[in-house]
Amino acid sequence: MAKWGEGDPRWIVEERADATNVNNWHWTERDVTGWSTDKLKEILLGLRVEGPEGCCEVTDVPKLDGEASINNRKGKLIYFYEWNVTATWTGTSKVGIKYKGNISVPNLSDENDMDDLDISVSLCKDEPITPLTDLMKREGVKTVRAALGSYVVHLKSEFTQGMILPTVNGVVSQPPPPPSQTQIKVKLDKPQVGPSVSAPSTNTGVKVPTCKFSLKETFLTSPDELYNTFINKDLVQAFTHSAAVVDGNKGGRFKLLDGSVNGEFTELVPDKKIVMKWRFKTWPPDHYATVTLKMKDQGSETELKLDCDGVPSVEEERTKEGWKRYYFGAIKQTFGFGARLY
Repeated sequence: MAKWGEGDPRWIVEERADATNVNNWHWTERDVTGWSTDKLKEILLGLRVEGPEGCCEVTDVPKLDGEASINNRKGKLIYFYEWNVTATWTGTSKVGIKYKGNISVPNLSDENDMDDLDISVSLCKDEPITPLTDLMKREGVKTVRAALGSYVVHLKSEFTQGMILPTVNGVVSQPPPPPSQTQIKVKLDKPQVGPSVSAPSTNTGVKVPTCKFSLKETFLTSPDELYNTFINKDLVQAFTHSAAVVDGNKGGRFKLLDGSVNGEFTELVPDKKIVMKWRFKTWPPDHYATVTLKMKDQGSETELKLDCDGVPSVEEERTKEGWKRYYFGAIKQTFGFGARLY
């Protein structure tokens, strides 16, 4: 597997904390290889698809070769991940005969778009030919692609807290110098028993420049099925491939992707409209966007319009891409609602 060399502009220098790198402003590197190994196994194991041929399930992940890290370069986050993944699937035909095969993903990396990811499916040696292989190539590949996409979402959400500090007007600037040794000693020696006066919030006076955008998508399903996909806990867990908290009532809270996304339903019009307070956990504390989903019945399909207002300007493209790929794309792949993107 290729390694970065010193001539590569992304070459990582050893992390230091000295007078020239106050609060790790100039560079910070976080190695997330171990976490990534666990996360990839978690999201792949147990993936299941069913069809007229029978059912197939990912039962083992015997090979995970690679590495992953997150780097802050003067206020810009750079995500690096490169993996060669091999998984084992077990299929059971309608009459109960079992088969085994492999799934190979040799190029899961930040340089490859998720839609272009090479995912190959094969039967193990000496296994007889079975229609279950076609099921895995047809539906299993879609499910695996969506699961690997959720890994990227987690990677870009769970380890960015504190790597960039927002400042007034939302412009990232060099953090203040670290506290003196005397201040540190006082803080460490202060008893933690009984009431105390909390320090001011770090986002006091922070003004976050925001933007708004709209997206439109068509799903091959009815408005009621699409509506339920967003407010039903079991359905949400199915397309995110992770545990979720979803209270599908007005005022109900939701938390998806291990807390990477959370918010509250503020208006619900069954089969027609969902309004929610919505945020990535890496946004400034207590800052939410307003997301409105409107469903329009088009006969054999449903048109969904998304209006998103209050997104931090620096997060516009990431938020758009997140909704397109990890909501709309994942829902289509998981439930077979596939249709053309506007």
